[in-house]
Amino acid sequence: MLSLLSLRKQIDAGSLTPREAIALSEAAIAEREQDIRALVSRDLDPVVPERGPLAGIAVGVKDILDTAHLPTQMGSPIYDGWRPRADAAAVARLKRLGAVPLAKTTTTAFAFLDPTQTRNPRHPGHTPGGSSAGSAAAVSAGMLPLALGTQTGGSVIRPAAYCGVVGMKPSFGLLPTVGMKCFSWTLDTLGLFTAGVADAAHALALMTGRPSLDLPTTEPGTPRIGVVLQDFCATAEPEALDALERVRTATEAAGARLRDLVLPAVFAEAFGLHGTIQDFEAAQALDWEYTSHRADLGPLLGAHLDAAQGVSPKSYDASLKVADRARQQLADLFAEHDLDVILTLSAPGPAPEGYASTGDSRFNRLWTLMGVPCVTVPVGSTPAGLPLGVQIIARLGDDARALTAARFVETLMGERHC
Repeated sequence: MLSLLSLRKQIDAGSLTPREAIALSEAAIAEREQDIRALVSRDLDPVVPERGPLAGIAVGVKDILDTAHLPTQMGSPIYDGWRPRADAAAVARLKRLGAVPLAKTTTTAFAFLDPTQTRNPRHPGHTPGGSSAGSAAAVSAGMLPLALGTQTGGSVIRPAAYCGVVGMKPSFGLLPTVGMKCFSWTLDTLGLFTAGVADAAHALALMTGRPSLDLPTTEPGTPRIGVVLQDFCATAEPEALDALERVRTATEAAGARLRDLVLPAVFAEAFGLHGTIQDFEAAQALDWEYTSHRADLGPLLGAHLDAAQGVSPKSYDASLKVADRARQQLADLFAEHDLDVILTLSAPGPAPEGYASTGDSRFNRLWTLMGVPCVTVPVGSTPAGLPLGVQIIARLGDDARALTAARFVETLMGERHC
């Protein structure tokens, strides 16, 4: 995989020019894209800035984010060839930092569940996940050092785990969603895919103008970790549980303090109401597409929006109140148990075989609803070579702590698998 920080180190040292760094991505795309199918469109003659903290960094932009120089097609024939006049705010920021938005990456239609044609680079017979399929796959395949994705349920964390890369879903609102096709304004969150945790931290620090989000240069100490299995969900597959146990063993051996947590009942209630909030908002956010182009929606999305018409404002309002109570209790839970982060599963298991499904987001939806920062860390593979990941979660607004703990886990598990 291409590392953002490694490329920048070479550029700063003078051993690589920004144009040469972009050429590395272009060469990898030429070699692998035909098999992976992660890209929708590409800038064939990019302008490459010579200066800027992200000069020489090629970026993949999920195709529900506006780009003025490339079509934004939402994964749907409804927007075939559509060209916005302006970049999404996050894309504009990356350009100002010197990065090159080199390609648009595949998305399920309107970031829902109808699968794309993208293949999992680590195991082509299995899904790369979704909805940010192309972004996860492009980074995993070494075609791009940085890619943007979005998460409404589990669309950053899950595909990152399936493809064996780092996925970062920041705190809700930390990255702007201006210029992104809305599915649910309460849940939609912009996220990042990178080769390593340090890459994600550096990119997020630059994109937000918050240097404190970058990883510390001094030893941060060992984290205090609460382990959560979400006992109100269906049990995870043995491979995922084994990976979580390996992380527990490694972190405890390194001096971290771990304790098992059973989430109070309000979290199970909130988990069950994620869909009510999402669907009520999706029915409004996609009202034009639904009323004007129902036949052109994907089969899963079309049927889902049919059902979503029946979600009442009363149910929606009640669900928001439950979510607010859960958010308040989550902050109390961190304080009561003196925790830095929560450790849990990124997905129920490795990437499912075939392409009919993008996988199950049951270990992501609650945390998206809570708005908290989440990081997927790759922690090895199954005997068949399918990547596995675990998820690190911190308090709302404590993205730096989530990234620092994720780096702690990444370092330990990298040492155990090298």
